[in-house]
Amino acid sequence: MSSLRLSQSALRLKLTSTARNPKFQSTSIHRPAPHGLRLSSSATSQLARRHAQVAPAPAHTSGDSDSDVRTVARPGKPVVPYASRIKDGRAVALDVWSIFHASNLPEDCINLGQGYMNFPPPTWARRAAQEALQSVDGNHYAPPKGRPRLRNAIKQFYGTEFGKELDAESEIVVTSGANEAQPGLVLTRDVRSYGTGQYAAFTAFVEPGDEVIVFEPFFDQYLASIVFQGGKCVYVPLHPSWEPAPGMRSGKRSWTVDFDELRSAVTPRTKMIVLNSPHNPLGKVFSRAEMEQVAQIAEDHNLLVMSDEVYEGLVYDGREHVRFATLPGMWNRTLTVGSAAKLFAATGWRVGWVIGPPALLAPVLAASTRIVFCSNTPLQEGAAAALEEARPRRFLERQLAEYAQRRSVLVGAFEQLGMEYAWPEGSYYILLDISRVRWPEDYPFPPHVESRGRCFKAAWFLANEIKVSCIPVSDFYCDAHKPIGENYARFAFCKDLDTLRAAAERLQRLRDYLA
Repeated sequence: MSSLRLSQSALRLKLTSTARNPKFQSTSIHRPAPHGLRLSSSATSQLARRHAQVAPAPAHTSGDSDSDVRTVARPGKPVVPYASRIKDGRAVALDVWSIFHASNLPEDCINLGQGYMNFPPPTWARRAAQEALQSVDGNHYAPPKGRPRLRNAIKQFYGTEFGKELDAESEIVVTSGANEAQPGLVLTRDVRSYGTGQYAAFTAFVEPGDEVIVFEPFFDQYLASIVFQGGKCVYVPLHPSWEPAPGMRSGKRSWTVDFDELRSAVTPRTKMIVLNSPHNPLGKVFSRAEMEQVAQIAEDHNLLVMSDEVYEGLVYDGREHVRFATLPGMWNRTLTVGSAAKLFAATGWRVGWVIGPPALLAPVLAASTRIVFCSNTPLQEGAAAALEEARPRRFLERQLAEYAQRRSVLVGAFEQLGMEYAWPEGSYYILLDISRVRWPEDYPFPPHVESRGRCFKAAWFLANEIKVSCIPVSDFYCDAHKPIGENYARFAFCKDLDTLRAAAERLQRLRDYLA
């Protein structure tokens, strides 16, 4: 593919792990379903009929993303062919979010897939947005760089956390979510609710042929945002740890970076590194030592750094959240991405921001102005109120304790099952090893799932039979590394405790389907 380049070490990782690890081999076992989940012929027919209506099958069934997918989910071919970047960025392929959207799953399925909450933002933040709607000014265009109240609230919220007080006029740009905020630097983030900020950042800095280093697993929006600028993704996979997490039987320590692989991925065409901490989907929090090594590579090769820190408020167990921009020499080459979505349970508000030096922010603002012009005015007021009141009310401390309790419910379920998972140090995701999950050999998967990897089938089976949904992880990898991701599924614990406890109870039924 034109957007893919793999280091030799990364290729060796893929080939050796596939050959040696039995997790990459069998996909199902031939045995009848256990009592309570046996599928009768009528039930099988009903499943097949329902699944056939869920979503359109892709134009190809080989699973090879190099094949022509230009007509996927379209009524017919366009009269004029569209740009190849649409295909290369996987923008028209039937994506994981469409397949596992709640509307395509059983009504009684508990949704732990997509990372949005089933509880609202703080009352005082919603009240401020409502008050803005009652005013004249609150219903009209905001300044392209953001409402003054919100920019000042961001400045006050961070104080001197960036090693200095921020200039609200030249060092903060408000975006339509964090996705709009990303330019093409070393990036740290999660994301589906980020908006177009990421896109503005890549637009500002990525030239055709520039290479952007992305750690795998990566949030799938990165690929399209880079390829649409003519850039090329260079993939560096993170490595699973087999060392037990402290006090856990099944939980494993967070995945690690092979810095020799990272260095070998850098070429004269490299423009940036995308770094996401706390990480989606791993829940990894990069350590200061890891960050310092990334910083040294950025310094040595004159790379931009975008640090996506949208999960900054969810770092557990007393771990340190390191702001990449505060490392020596990194302020002038780093754009930091933040978001109201994850801080305040407001994923639909689409309010994010970018923080950085004026020399980097000016082109981001220029791109953002031409993409969306400005962000939603009343919800900027709501986000401003949320930031203004968060520290006086100790909202973040209380929220962190609540999320830690939610995490313990889901972790407890996986510990009971004896299923391995990556210990979540931050964010609200748990990456579960689903390589032991088996299903009846004749299970009626719909074509658009049958043609995908093992993790898609496991996740579909869980959603329809266990009635708990998750997100398969192979779409967060390049094609060459998909076998790594096919052993994992992402579970989100950004739900209320009653929902998570019900999901944990249902998940115990998986015991009958574990090899």
